[in-house]
Amino acid sequence: MAYLLTALAIGCIWFSAKYKWWKPAISLAKPRILMYHMVREHVPGARFNGLRVKPALFERQVSWLARKGWQFYFLSELLEAETAPEKAVVLTFDDGFEDNYRNVLPVLKKYGAKATLFLVEERFDNDWSVKKKAHHSSGELMREPKLTDEQVREMIDSGCFEIGGHSLTHADFSKLELDAKQRELCQSKQVLEEKFAVDIKTYAYPFGIYSDEDRELVKDHGYACAVTTIEGIDDDIQQCRYDLKRVKVAGKKNFLHFKTSLRLGLKGLL
Repeated sequence: MAYLLTALAIGCIWFSAKYKWWKPAISLAKPRILMYHMVREHVPGARFNGLRVKPALFERQVSWLARKGWQFYFLSELLEAETAPEKAVVLTFDDGFEDNYRNVLPVLKKYGAKATLFLVEERFDNDWSVKKKAHHSSGELMREPKLTDEQVREMIDSGCFEIGGHSLTHADFSKLELDAKQRELCQSKQVLEEKFAVDIKTYAYPFGIYSDEDRELVKDHGYACAVTTIEGIDDDIQQCRYDLKRVKVAGKKNFLHFKTSLRLGLKGLL
């Protein structure tokens, strides 16, 4: 009996640490900005499966959001709203992987949802993972199929996607001089706007790396806001337009983790 009670106590502690059920939920009046990369099956033994949310799980997440009355917004729409709407959620996708077209677009259409895609302009044959960590040299992300321009146009025309900037080459801004930073920000915005006949209003810092200088450069180059990779839910998105937090949706976490993240803004300790 003592063994069972000890095991039960350990299990309760583990569950509490993992899901943080005891923490009060963040107000539903505060919008949730969710961060995704890929929606596809995991690759056995791959380093970056944490970036791959399985298609069945993604549909379950979007279905649940729609069923529970969450309202889907483009990030630019949310920032233009005079007051933050109740139960507002923004789905964001970084980089420009082809599965966003094959596995995300049909789900958005099915449930009347929408998303913001932060698109790297020079995304082909680009192993940007090594720009942050040189030992990430397997070429895994470079080999992952990327969106074609034709697919991006179809995604925009569907009304389910808006696109935002994510630099020209997915550069590590901590390693760039001022001129190179300006080129990454200016040329990517200009090329995307001309190619797709849209206004690029939003931006995502590559790798989530940015400085005070980078924040000001993003603002000076005409972006209305920028998202980070900092986990959380902002109290007032208007006051932190260029430091917006996001809720990370990890490929190795289950559906209960997803619901906990929506409540608290964090994945949990484990």
